[in-house]
Amino acid sequence: MPHATPHADVVTADLDSALRGGPFHVALRAAIAARGLPLQRVQHHLSRHGVKVGVTSLSYWQQGARRPQRPESLRAVRALEEILQLPQESLIRLLADSGEAGDRSADRRDGGRSYRSLVEASGVVERLLADFGVPRGSGLHTLGEHERVRIGARRELAERESHLIVRAHLDGVDRFVAVHHGDPGAAPARMTVHALENCRTGRIRRHHDTGVLAAELLFDTRLRAGDTYLFRYAVQDGTAGISREYVHRTDTPGGQYALQVGFAPEALPVRCHRFTQPSAAAPRGGRHSLPLSGRHHSVHLVEPRARSGYVGIAWDWA
Repeated sequence: MPHATPHADVVTADLDSALRGGPFHVALRAAIAARGLPLQRVQHHLSRHGVKVGVTSLSYWQQGARRPQRPESLRAVRALEEILQLPQESLIRLLADSGEAGDRSADRRDGGRSYRSLVEASGVVERLLADFGVPRGSGLHTLGEHERVRIGARRELAERESHLIVRAHLDGVDRFVAVHHGDPGAAPARMTVHALENCRTGRIRRHHDTGVLAAELLFDTRLRAGDTYLFRYAVQDGTAGISREYVHRTDTPGGQYALQVGFAPEALPVRCHRFTQPSAAAPRGGRHSLPLSGRHHSVHLVEPRARSGYVGIAWDWA
């Protein structure tokens, strides 16, 4: 007759309870204990998944002293779910839940996207890119990007146009995966992608619940390492309700980024401001008022050297 293992049963019970109710750091600590892995081994497994996280960071995460925030850290959390043999999205869900209460008040204050929505969209983007077999930005470095966003007469996000300058750091690169995250309630099935210059549209993937669309843009040539390339595309949206901001995410810092938001003459905001956000979990900062040009009804920002995280423009309606 097999011997009972009370300690293992307790560990499993603790893990099940933590995965159901959280918080994130308790669930992570219980999962690591259940697998009996020292943090050095966890770090080794993460490196085999192509994710670099220090032992100190892992220790802080399971103590609740810090919370994963950066895109690389969120990728680590998804890898941990696999390494620790946990249900898919179990840790990410707890991570989103832990930031939800604070974000509700922030959403009421400035209409910004919640921590949950940013984390969920990040996860969806990773899955869509995996479906393409091309990690985001694979083989390309963005030297410059100019986005023009058009807000329509119904105060909706009507269109986004992007003009990019990229440089290949691998031989054979011949495509770019563009990502569009619509406003809450957006319907990706009704969005359209237009290849405007030096590219053509390939495969398109959509995720209805988060309003995310990913489109493959095929170049007219295969680039060699060091080659630069210019291309332009647009996404016709107009599928959601009233728009209050546009947020741009940067994964690989270094290039110049410019954002211009134009408004229909019959629907002008009363004030506009720019903002920055280092990560989905971090508070917004870098807030500065932006004057609305009288003739073109637009505002803009320029980041000479883009940093990882989020930057955007928000506006208030009368």
